[in-house]
Amino acid sequence: MVNKESNLYTLVFASLITIFCAVLLSFTSFSLKEKQEKNLEVDSKKNILKAVTLLKDGKEYSQEEILDLYKNSIEEKSVDDNGNFTTKGNKVYIAKKDGKIISYCIPIEGKGLWSTIYGYMALEKDCNRVKGITFYKHGETPGLGGEISQPWFMKNYIGKEIFNSSGELASITILKGKVNLQNSESSHQVDGISGATLTCKGVNKFIKEDLTTYKPFFNKIKGGM
Repeated sequence: MVNKESNLYTLVFASLITIFCAVLLSFTSFSLKEKQEKNLEVDSKKNILKAVTLLKDGKEYSQEEILDLYKNSIEEKSVDDNGNFTTKGNKVYIAKKDGKIISYCIPIEGKGLWSTIYGYMALEKDCNRVKGITFYKHGETPGLGGEISQPWFMKNYIGKEIFNSSGELASITILKGKVNLQNSESSHQVDGISGATLTCKGVNKFIKEDLTTYKPFFNKIKGGM
């Protein structure tokens, strides 16, 4: 008969409890990690679909619907510094509808005022006009720099052009005030956000840098790659 009052029994019992708790915590941590990774994947794909305007405004989508739509509409590619398709390189997301290309989407990211800002910019198939943009992850100040992820602001980019009439990369600049539509540069400018000058400067900087990285690819597409 086991002596439950002995030191050996206490030691063995405590060891078994410790092992059980460790296994349980490990399993829980692994399960949560899997769920978190899936949520991040879905959120990323959702924002790509938003940028290429394949999600309907006001409609709620389940994770399965997003993954299914992404699988059937988005082709993931990589390009090198010369704009050629490769197995490893800078990511490009090619959006298709009814089998036809409707947009080319690229990841954009860089420093704002307080945080790294992540997003996607989608261009029309001419690789010039903006089809859509999302800023989906950041730590900027709510009501100030944080307004970059609000629909009213992101819509300002739609229809803007990244190349000027000479074919040079002009990028798109957030102004300090309102865009003067009579200005010849207005097609490369969007209205600013009050009190968010430094955040906007950061966005301007990294968007231009990212567009420059993909410029060789855009030029190849425009040239009939």
